[in-house]
Amino acid sequence: MAQQDQKAPQDSFTLGGITFRSRLWVGTGKYKDFDETRRAIEESGADVVTVAVRRVNITDPGQPNLLDYLDPKIYKILPNTAGCYTAEEAIRTARLARAAGVGDLVKLEVIADERTLFPDNQATLEAAKVLVREGFIVLPYMTDDPIMAKRFEDAGCAAVMPLAAPIGSGLGVCNPYTIQIIRESVSCPVIVDAGVGTASDVAVAMELGVDAVLLNTAIAGAREPIRMARAMRHAVIAGREAFLAGRIPKKLHATASSPLHGHIAAAAAAATAD
Repeated sequence: MAQQDQKAPQDSFTLGGITFRSRLWVGTGKYKDFDETRRAIEESGADVVTVAVRRVNITDPGQPNLLDYLDPKIYKILPNTAGCYTAEEAIRTARLARAAGVGDLVKLEVIADERTLFPDNQATLEAAKVLVREGFIVLPYMTDDPIMAKRFEDAGCAAVMPLAAPIGSGLGVCNPYTIQIIRESVSCPVIVDAGVGTASDVAVAMELGVDAVLLNTAIAGAREPIRMARAMRHAVIAGREAFLAGRIPKKLHATASSPLHGHIAAAAAAATAD
């Protein structure tokens, strides 16, 4: 559950004054129906759920509404500006979500290209500056560019959300070193967003030390979405634990894991020498 002004649960993280217990954030698109969406989200253990304002009804009470299936006491709804291709469109969409009562937290997307769905970093930065001035808690979706990450932080964004790979590609973390550099370059939370395909991709992202992973297609597009949601929940926990534990250095040559002292061959050699 997203918590505000309460004692933080173990290994939680905070942004924009809101504390989150889960480091897995999930989207709501591409499921066969709202019931499957609800079941997958429950199994994932996520407490942040993204909703595309331009694609999902959240304003007309006379039409089917995804929010009827999600308890606002359990989930923090994160509206996003998916489908926007200009800063002006994204700003209007964020304002619409706020007017509908969804809140000030917004995932900011401005897409540059319809084929690749890569973000337009410059237009996103332009929109971010406006929305920050208006009191929004802005989480920009961006390419894995450390320089842009710092610019978003300097503009007042509460976190940065670099992609792991193109949206929906399932390619996993294509540039782990740039993700690491981003984490070292900013003091705000880093949330890997887009491109993961399976549980091992999520674990890799978390082992890099990011604060959370946001995904959608990897669960919704799986053969068994509910089971994949469960796998993602465990992957986030495993990856985070591995990062905190600290992995061993990578080396070219082997190092014996058992001591040679008392080894039969070593004892025999010592006896022969005597």
